[in-house]
Amino acid sequence: MIRAGHIAMPRRARGFTLVEAMVALVVLAVGMLGIAGLYVTTLRSGGGAIYRMQAVNLAADLADRIRANRGANVAYGAAAANNNCYGAASVDCTPVQMAANDLFVWQQQIAAILPGGNGTVVVPAGAVPFTYTITINWTESGGTALNYVLTLQI
Repeated sequence: MIRAGHIAMPRRARGFTLVEAMVALVVLAVGMLGIAGLYVTTLRSGGGAIYRMQAVNLAADLADRIRANRGANVAYGAAAANNNCYGAASVDCTPVQMAANDLFVWQQQIAAILPGGNGTVVVPAGAVPFTYTITINWTESGGTALNYVLTLQI
């Protein structure tokens, strides 16, 4: 049906473009929700990677302290104590006191950096060379408990 100057549209085709627009909006909304979910997952994974990196760095820090204080031996498996071995020029610490202070400072760092974090060192007595098992535990978002273990033999 062609009339002079315009094309006549059948009555049933009117309003169909409105339905197409609504369907397009629904598809777009679902796509945006998918992108938002992916973004949240990426943020969680990135935070977990940072905690793992911090745990590795903290374990390596204590391993360096143990290497620097070889005279302490099994004292790194004992309790931590804040005996102020750092910074005071008049304090002359024994290797055992330095080990206790190293453990204290190290455990303070773990508690400050990692959520729910704590660290332990196990040194079997009488074994030569000494084997130090350094373990760091923490809780990631969502309640997942993780740990990092470093074994050092001197």
